[in-house]
Amino acid sequence: MAARILVVDDDESLCELLRMHLAAAGYEVSTAYDAISAGYQVLKSPPDLLLTDVNMPHMDGFEFVAALKADSTLPNIPVIFLTSVEDGDHRGKELGAVGYLTKPVRADRLLEIVAQHVPGGAIPIG
Repeated sequence: MAARILVVDDDESLCELLRMHLAAAGYEVSTAYDAISAGYQVLKSPPDLLLTDVNMPHMDGFEFVAALKADSTLPNIPVIFLTSVEDGDHRGKELGAVGYLTKPVRADRLLEIVAQHVPGGAIPIG
């Protein structure tokens, strides 16, 4: 069974690009364009990994992950932060993030870090 990944980013084009790369590597991918809709998806069906932007409207990625971590009814979901801001790595680590990718993200780097943190892995590329 393919690992399930939720990609959260307010840039719909980037969300779709990430979804395509991850799906081509064998992952089951869903997307959300803000933390509110992402939170609904997590509550409905927790993913195996969360890939989230930091800067989003309504609630930033750090606040979103902090809210998820505070909900004891949810499983521990590995989180990889995705952002154009390089100085947030320390805050992401405080929240227990397993990775931090700076935009623009190379597909090979994305797939490498995702494969390290989800069960089952993905279909190798190349």
